[in-house]
Amino acid sequence: MTFSVKNTVAAAFGLSALLAVSPAFAAGEHGGGHGAMIGQPGDPSAVSRTIEITMGDNYYEPEEIEIKEGETVRFVVTNNGEFVHEFNIATAEMHKAHQPEMMMMMEHGVLEGDRINWEAAKAMQESMGHGMHEEPNSILLEPGQTAEIVWQFPDHADLEFACNVPGHYGAGMVGPIKLSH
Repeated sequence: MTFSVKNTVAAAFGLSALLAVSPAFAAGEHGGGHGAMIGQPGDPSAVSRTIEITMGDNYYEPEEIEIKEGETVRFVVTNNGEFVHEFNIATAEMHKAHQPEMMMMMEHGVLEGDRINWEAAKAMQESMGHGMHEEPNSILLEPGQTAEIVWQFPDHADLEFACNVPGHYGAGMVGPIKLSH
């Protein structure tokens, strides 16, 4: 199944779990917007390689990623943990800015430990303008789910991948993205 900007929301409500690998492409301005400083959604036909990411409860495998500047990479991300986890490509500052939004999602019942409450997400989106967690640089997965992101990296940036579910980043669920020439 392939997701696009137009069908991401509809598919999220139509499927309570993403059981098949699917690209996550969505629009949004999480954490104040991204711009070219962290890269952009990549063209699937330009992918140079695929990196498999496994999320466990408060860790990633691999623990760090090496990327060539300007490279377009497909990340296939699987949540093997018992809780909801996020794979988010951003700067440390962007993660810090995103964490209060994730806390609000928890406070509004969107994040329920081991599941995402899509009805609560829809209500939060309607009342506050966010809650659906639709960003091209980020995926939020329930236990057992797999999805993918295709991302084109910038030439220069200080990036990391992290889980911003409350408490997870602080517990060490973060890793560096090392860009090389």
